[in-house]
Amino acid sequence: MTGGRDSGWWDEYRGKVPADFLDVAELEHHATSLRTLQTAHVRGMLQSEDHARALFDMFIPALPRLEVELRIAQRLARHTVITKTPPVTYRGLIHEAGLRMCVGGRGVAKEQLNRLLEESERENVSLIVIPFSAGGFPMAGDSVLCAAVSSPHLDTTQVGTPIGAVFFDSPAQLAGFRRRLDAVGQVALNPKRSRDLVLEIIKDL
Repeated sequence: MTGGRDSGWWDEYRGKVPADFLDVAELEHHATSLRTLQTAHVRGMLQSEDHARALFDMFIPALPRLEVELRIAQRLARHTVITKTPPVTYRGLIHEAGLRMCVGGRGVAKEQLNRLLEESERENVSLIVIPFSAGGFPMAGDSVLCAAVSSPHLDTTQVGTPIGAVFFDSPAQLAGFRRRLDAVGQVALNPKRSRDLVLEIIKDL
């Protein structure tokens, strides 16, 4: 990912959370820009504490309470890439389905959506919604992270799967993911209309 494993805040969680959680955190930390695609869930770095807890509490078999709390803490710490100096440039595509999924109940869902609205006000953050009206689109159902770093030959794409993260770094693979994300962006709403839709969803809850 970065040509060699560096130490960072994520190391305190080594051996306590899945290894791919640490790999994703390190990838995000070293990036200068991030592009993501989410269909069913809000991206981890933008999740509220209660939203993340509700997700981890749904695991089957159930996770031990300590492990749940460690996963939540590690996930919340990933948010620092957006607030650090200089911050990463973040462009997040999310399907309307992921926004309407009432994870943790109405109160938690509203809190999460309001959190997204707050994050979208940052100059370095763009929240782009793919509406139901867009129909089908490339990589529908996937969780994708394209990370660009200061040295382009170290750019990496991560795809989430039910059994863990998969990483891609060949030029051809990266170019393919970028083209597909560009295509998804063509059917998505602009930032203002995206915010308006989030507000509508909040009112519907």
